[in-house]
Amino acid sequence: MKFTKSILMLLVVVAVSAFTVKTAEGYQVGDTVDDFRLKNIDNKMVSLSDYKEAKGFVIIFTCNHCPYSIANEDRIIALDKKYKKLGYPVIAINPNDPKASKGDSFEDMQVRAKEKGFTFPYLYDEGQKVYPKFGATKTPHVFIVSKPTMKVEYIGAIDNNSRDEDAVTEKYVENVIDALLAGNKPSKTTTRAIGCSIKVL
Repeated sequence: MKFTKSILMLLVVVAVSAFTVKTAEGYQVGDTVDDFRLKNIDNKMVSLSDYKEAKGFVIIFTCNHCPYSIANEDRIIALDKKYKKLGYPVIAINPNDPKASKGDSFEDMQVRAKEKGFTFPYLYDEGQKVYPKFGATKTPHVFIVSKPTMKVEYIGAIDNNSRDEDAVTEKYVENVIDALLAGNKPSKTTTRAIGCSIKVL
């Protein structure tokens, strides 16, 4: 009996350790982001290097089905409309494996983007090669990157109420970009991303 309990405890420790290591991987604030090349919903390939005039990017890992992603769609559209013209366009990426997440196929992405009128690229992370580099764990999960150094300036949530936009009292992403545009260092560079786990097989 003691042996069985010991084995169970060991398995718990290993599982917790594995989870902790996994969430610690990926870019941290201050790191330099590598470029990537992913297929957009218009079937064209998109890279960060395509945006010659951009001052930076609001890279958001999101998806079609997650209630948190759906609750943030209008906010993501608003961020793109406000900040794209100021040099910080939104780049949305669906990190989910469509075989593990019903409703997240490339075709489903095309339908959702059309229904919502997305004003930004909605990229398919085929083979799930990009999101692990960033260390994204949720949908939505935001990474703000500044040019020309491609430095990570912020990682976390869009604001302080993922479920209810009307209850938001602090707009994390807007505050960070406003500070960067003013030539200042953001006062808050990390928050906890709240959303659905990224789906893998």
